[in-house]
Amino acid sequence: MMRRREFVTLLGGAAVWPLAARAQQPAMPVIGFLGLSSPDAFSGRLAAFKNGLAEAGFSENRNVEVIYRWAHDEADRLPTLAADLVNRNVNVIATTGGPAPAFAAKTATSSIPIVFATPGSDPIELGLVASMNRPGGNITGVGFLVSTISGKQLELLHETVPNAKSVGLLVNPANPHTQYYVRNVQIAADALGLKVLVLRAATETELTKALETLAEQRVGAFIAVLDVFFFRQRERIVSWAARHAVPGMYASRDFPETGGLMSYGSSLDDAHRQEGVYVGRVLKGEKPGELPVQQAVKIELVLNLRTAKALGLTIPLPLSGRADEVIE
Repeated sequence: MMRRREFVTLLGGAAVWPLAARAQQPAMPVIGFLGLSSPDAFSGRLAAFKNGLAEAGFSENRNVEVIYRWAHDEADRLPTLAADLVNRNVNVIATTGGPAPAFAAKTATSSIPIVFATPGSDPIELGLVASMNRPGGNITGVGFLVSTISGKQLELLHETVPNAKSVGLLVNPANPHTQYYVRNVQIAADALGLKVLVLRAATETELTKALETLAEQRVGAFIAVLDVFFFRQRERIVSWAARHAVPGMYASRDFPETGGLMSYGSSLDDAHRQEGVYVGRVLKGEKPGELPVQQAVKIELVLNLRTAKALGLTIPLPLSGRADEVIE
């Protein structure tokens, strides 16, 4: 017969055992998320990123932890934020908001895996990776080679505003793909018999001057190419276009959702979903240097019919029929 003291000792050990077992369970892996903008501005992309993580079998606070560091559009803060994530010894760093966060992470560590999303940039030309198929080192990600579709943007804009004889092209001279945007739009313009006015802006002051010039030159329409700076200034650009009644073509759905006329370009949500999938694969043990850099291949056309009506435009039925989304 078991004595009372032995029974109490056994019972006490049973109470302690679950605590000890839980203490011995491995800690959840940790993702360091480095973004140039803010969580509010990035909410849609962040949801897509988490969807990608879920596809790979990871859910925040269930089997993975995420530490967020946002620069709030102050690029000079990125190196410090990246260093903080490295000091916290995260398992992988995910970056978004263009090349700057990726470079900050790459400079901060050569051992912690990095997965980037770089809109409008060629990762090889930027020096982020040595090869698209085998990036090498501790980095891989998703690229958006969108300069090649800028000619198609002009064609769609011309289809929407056939009476426009001149078109403004808003580019950022700091963007390494500016020359390709300009070249491809000019080729398309020559074929359509259109005049192109190229305006360059990399700062708020330069943007003010560029928009003033577009108004002074009375362009029939304009294109704002895919660029992180223009994305951050989208409300200002769309507001200017409405005030001056100038039809605008943009590179992401964020602009027509803000009130712009139309957009044609890579689905940034789908690209960030791909980034989430890659982060999950890295957490499962795959080496980033052996994961090919993915290309964002899903292209979407978004039209804002309310804005078209305000501009006195009638969207051709064939064009609206091809749209991935029509905002009414």
